[in-house]
Amino acid sequence: MTTAEWESPTRKRVRNRKVFHTTTAKPCVSDYFNPINIGVNSDTCEKITADQLHVPDGRWRVMSEVPQLLLDHHLKTLKLPTFLREYSKVARQCAAEGLDHVQFLVRLVELELIDRERRMIERRIKAARFPAVKSLDSFDFKAIPSLNKMQVLELARCEWIERRENVIALGPSGTGKTHIALGLGLAACQKGLAVGFTTAAALVHELMEARDERRLLRLQKQLVRHKLLIIDELGFVPLSKTGAELLFETISQRYEQGAILITSNLPFDEWTETFGSERLTGALLDRLTHHVNILEMNGESYRLSQSRSRKKNAAE
Repeated sequence: MTTAEWESPTRKRVRNRKVFHTTTAKPCVSDYFNPINIGVNSDTCEKITADQLHVPDGRWRVMSEVPQLLLDHHLKTLKLPTFLREYSKVARQCAAEGLDHVQFLVRLVELELIDRERRMIERRIKAARFPAVKSLDSFDFKAIPSLNKMQVLELARCEWIERRENVIALGPSGTGKTHIALGLGLAACQKGLAVGFTTAAALVHELMEARDERRLLRLQKQLVRHKLLIIDELGFVPLSKTGAELLFETISQRYEQGAILITSNLPFDEWTETFGSERLTGALLDRLTHHVNILEMNGESYRLSQSRSRKKNAAE
């Protein structure tokens, strides 16, 4: 017998059963995920089951589990947690609806993208270090008539951040300046932008501490990486000469390089009380107001009016 005529026993058994693993018919998802459909008869185009191949039940159970274990391992390696969590359920749904493998994959990919975007937003919110998560939807614009609602909603589109402009919210305490700042910061996170939130006093303290520990340059580089830096409560606490200079330097570094949102209870002509120098204050305002959107938030304290409303409702 020549080499060409010789045929291994295994190959002969497979040929005699006339089995192959492709077919011209378009398979549905159930064909891929039904573990007993492992082949097609080349003459009748009928599916061949494990029983017809005389595979022992225990061995077949192990054989059917191996691909699933490999798939789970690969999905973990590729960091596709939604795929891993949902593919069995989506496969059953698609099989019941008679959908093909492309439609099955589309559904899975959409779920993965939605879940991945949600996780990215959560990470940005955590990195921003907001004191609380507040949206503009929960802000009562009727309580502050001086605030231009349409202007705020336009700012929520975050185009001003891409243009590296600034926003300054001015008004007495309790008028919702921090709420507006948090709402715009949340909108920026949802748009995929890096945000940092701090108070003026906390930022100055951090800058002075970093200078003393000789890591000021590293901190300044971290601040520059934020697409939007929110500085809350400027003017509540007077700054030392060194603190004012460090804050001025931080804001100057972001001039036309990154957006800043500042809230203050003081009008511009009183900022000298905070910075202690007319020259420094003038130079700071010159940079901040070059490309600026000003939010006038004058009115009765938002918190005070809410407190009065609660007392009135309790009395009734």
